Amino acid sequence: MLLAERARADRLTQIIKELQRHRFGRRAETLPIDQLELGLEDVQQVEAAEAAQVEKTDPERRAATTARRRTNRGSLPAHLPRFEVMVDIESKACPCCAGDLHRIGKDVSERLDIIPALVRVLVTRRPKYACRACEEGVVQAPAPARLIEGGLPTEATIAHVIVGKYADHLPLYRQAQIYARQGIELDRSTLADWTGRAAWLLQPVHARLLERLKASEKLFADETTAPVLDPGRGSARRSHPGSRRSVPSRRRQPQHPGRAH
Repeated sequence: MLLAERARADRLTQIIKELQRHRFGRRAETLPIDQLELGLEDVQQVEAAEAAQVEKTDPERRAATTARRRTNRGSLPAHLPRFEVMVDIESKACPCCAGDLHRIGKDVSERLDIIPALVRVLVTRRPKYACRACEEGVVQAPAPARLIEGGLPTEATIAHVIVGKYADHLPLYRQAQIYARQGIELDRSTLADWTGRAAWLLQPVHARLLERLKASEKLFADETTAPVLDPGRGSARRSHPGSRRSVPSRRRQPQHPGRAH
């Protein structure tokens, strides 16, 4: 326990130094708030693991923590669907006199349950019909229109890839790794092809949005740049989120082993 507390104190001391440098240091030494939050996450995770180990051998502390957690956890949104699970007793006979038991109340608790993304195969069947009298014409419903003719993705799949790339900042190669964990082999170039074709089809929407924006009296834009790696140049560049435009960084980004940039 002493070693764990010393390690925790060292981590907290390092975070305090980073906060001081972020607040009072020179601009070239400041760190993004995301990097500071990563350090806080590590401390909180270690603290939670140590608390779980202590609670395992201390029933009183475990009960107190459980009561405090129930008080402060808040309520789940009402619009979420509810899936009820009934946990009932096996026998309705009284264990004392063997008489019938009657329900006098119930306890209801709610927990947040998340189901991972459902990946399914959409099978489209188009029956063919023919007339036995004339035996000439064959009638069949036309095939539904597709964003990518002859391709695998549905419109929802392409939308999911685009939202992941531009809204959740998930590069296509990471999305390919996510799909690979579910046994779906999608090359990064394939996802890039889907994204490019969807962008071409969305050009009318982009033109309409641009027209509406130009008609406004005032426009507000987020020009915050994000540091990205630029292989071959020996330094980082600053890229505008959501675009391919990048400008040279005025300062060299510090390279920290084991830290993501």
